[in-house]
Amino acid sequence: MKISARNQFRGKVVSVTPGAINAEVTMALPGGEEIVAIVTMESVKSLTLKEGTDAIALIKASSVLVMTDDSGVRLSARNSLAGTVTALDKGPINAEVTITLPSGDAVHATITHKACDELGLVEGVAATALIKAPLVILGVPA
Repeated sequence: MKISARNQFRGKVVSVTPGAINAEVTMALPGGEEIVAIVTMESVKSLTLKEGTDAIALIKASSVLVMTDDSGVRLSARNSLAGTVTALDKGPINAEVTITLPSGDAVHATITHKACDELGLVEGVAATALIKAPLVILGVPA
């Protein structure tokens, strides 16, 4: 399957916390990072999500926020992946930012050119990718 989501992470489900309508699913990546997704209970059932299930987390680059200095700010985004900017492609309106995690996995974000400048993004600067859990799409190998 080919898909347009730039961020595709393979890992294993480490926990499923069911709710009345949705469930919180935590997936561990091979490098030790975790990604949390909020999916419907119907998706948990149809994908047979349980501890140990191989899964793929898909996240569109436009759903990724970028932060360079948290300054003690507390956010509701469940996924916070810290790394280093390793690629930056600035267009007239938007910029594509690649943040490489310590494990070697990369997170791609599309942000405005202005935000890129205001954050002082250049290759080599520390940055954190923030992703709200409901924006993570989960899949399982066929």
